Amino acid sequence: MTEPQFSSSVTTSSNASSTAQAVMERVQSNVARVLVGKEDVTRLALAGILAGGHILLEDAPGTGKTMLARALAVSLGLDFARVQFTPDLLPSDVTGVSIYREGRFEFVPGPIFTGILLADEINRATPKTQSALLEAMGEGQVTESGVTHALQKPFVVIATQNPVEHEGTYALPEAQLDRFLLKLSVGYPTLHEEVQLLSRLQTAHPIDTLAAVAGPADLLAAQRAVREVRVSPDLQHYLASIVGATRSHPRIALGAGPRASLGIQAAAQALAYLAGRDFVTPDDVKAAARGVLPHRLLLNIEARMADISAASLVEEILGTVPVPVETPAAMAQAAAEPTPAG
Repeated sequence: MTEPQFSSSVTTSSNASSTAQAVMERVQSNVARVLVGKEDVTRLALAGILAGGHILLEDAPGTGKTMLARALAVSLGLDFARVQFTPDLLPSDVTGVSIYREGRFEFVPGPIFTGILLADEINRATPKTQSALLEAMGEGQVTESGVTHALQKPFVVIATQNPVEHEGTYALPEAQLDRFLLKLSVGYPTLHEEVQLLSRLQTAHPIDTLAAVAGPADLLAAQRAVREVRVSPDLQHYLASIVGATRSHPRIALGAGPRASLGIQAAAQALAYLAGRDFVTPDDVKAAARGVLPHRLLLNIEARMADISAASLVEEILGTVPVPVETPAAMAQAAAEPTPAG
């Protein structure tokens, strides 16, 4: 079945937005020097960062999860810290601790005070340590001994977990999963891509010579520009209908909440921005929904026993919710409306 085409007459971007877009294109190309054939997941991960969200990477060991995080941090010119989550890791090992020195308590910042924090194998830490990230991810701050310390901006958590090895792990609770804007999988390379990988890494790893092509100010400018990308009322209704369908699906015990709706809109705006558009299309919404929704859904016992995945149910919903068609009258109205301020 051919989907109706969605068009817009609004295509003009400001010079500042165009410059920021060009910078983000360089970031994607730079990361591609390290990760072979992973342009799609790089684009989605970068979209998540541009939307101001955090990312959960779930995949088998050795597929490039850590390398993706490092390459994004280097390319964006952000500070990078990696914490290996283990059962004996304490919350203060992540957030920092106050120590008594020269007659007073002094706060020593933990590794969370960085641009991109890689929380490696996050499900191996205890729930108490996992929850230490919640305030930082939601509020951009850390509270220790009653004192609040603001994190630097931008701040992004990229967490990883192994989907097949569950012994000695603590599954992330629903409330914490909901804090991650996107859940992505890097995936195995194709035969051709793996041969390319072997060739590139024969003498040295490209990450060792990777240089920054942007800076924190560029990222913040792009994040502001993303918020100005236009989302029509029809698309907002479409988006809300997709999320609403997760709450009434017979195989889903717990559907997605309003944070998912906001996340899909923000991620769709970022995807449109990376595509060089200042308006969102239904395809942007669908691509965003595939990353935003599955990890927020709790399937009922029948679905789990039948080995049905949340991702497959999201695809089913995307195939059944009617796609909006923009009418000429709506296009004319959109063209007449001023671009919203960020």
